[in-house]
Amino acid sequence: MRKLLLNSTAIATVAALTASVAVADVSISASSEMKYKSRTSEVAATNGTTTTSDSEVVFKFSNKTDSGLTVGYVVEMDAEGAATAIDEASLSISGGFGTVILGENDGAADRFGISAVDLVAEESTDSVASARINTNADVVSGNGDGTKIVYLLPAMGGLTAGVSQADSGATSGADTTSFGLAYAMEAGGTSITFGGATTTTGSSTTKDTSSNNLGVKFASGDLKVTLAQGTFDAVDEDRKANGVAASYKLANGITLGAYMVSTTDDADQGEAYDATGIEAQYTIAAGLTAVVNVNDYDYKVGNNADTDMSAVGNKGTSTTLTIKAAF
Repeated sequence: MRKLLLNSTAIATVAALTASVAVADVSISASSEMKYKSRTSEVAATNGTTTTSDSEVVFKFSNKTDSGLTVGYVVEMDAEGAATAIDEASLSISGGFGTVILGENDGAADRFGISAVDLVAEESTDSVASARINTNADVVSGNGDGTKIVYLLPAMGGLTAGVSQADSGATSGADTTSFGLAYAMEAGGTSITFGGATTTTGSSTTKDTSSNNLGVKFASGDLKVTLAQGTFDAVDEDRKANGVAASYKLANGITLGAYMVSTTDDADQGEAYDATGIEAQYTIAAGLTAVVNVNDYDYKVGNNADTDMSAVGNKGTSTTLTIKAAF
């Protein structure tokens, strides 16, 4: 009788604990890709063939509270080559007020900025190691996954917006603040999205670093077009970049894409970067894709005092085959 009573008490205790502990919905996803690149240019050290790999596993947890809040947690493990690290890890709280994200995740600018080359699957950013120039027209500063606070407003029709702040520490003035917004509209199978983003990193001793982006996406059936403009302003940097890209999905499962980027730096007079590229992506099977990208670029040194290129700059062409898998 005593043994039965103990067993009954244990079962009741476990049941009570289970009822009081929130059971989260859990999802796991993964992706992996391998790249083989062949490059020819005016800088011998960058020529030849290379292979690189990049994989990640994402764990997502979500729970609905009795008060109607949705509490989530996401952690992303990234393996690039032999290096493995936690790429993102953050807590989110969502409700009628919007969403607050706490921890290591993307800032507001990264969520709303529109880069033209984002339209293609595997855009190339070939240049040289010491080149200080934009290779796309996106926001290019303050977009890391460092610890920050992000607030996303609830969607108001087609309008979405957000703000984020990253503290650099008690003794540093290099805090980063970013804002972003987007407006999407759709009619008759055609959609247009306007987006903008800005980010500023303060400095207590020198000039603040700031970056801005404006872009538009257009989609109609199998055709997609993106245009973007970006700027970057810092000590000895005054860059302006423009980009355009287009893609079209054929009936045979192949998607063709093309892009063009042009950047100048008025602070380093004569420094410029121009790139054009084409690609074809083919879905081999569900979750398995092959992408071939050909990128032609021309980098001019101007007054930038780089040491790993010829006096006239660096121009070249790269061809990349990427095999991508998603799980």
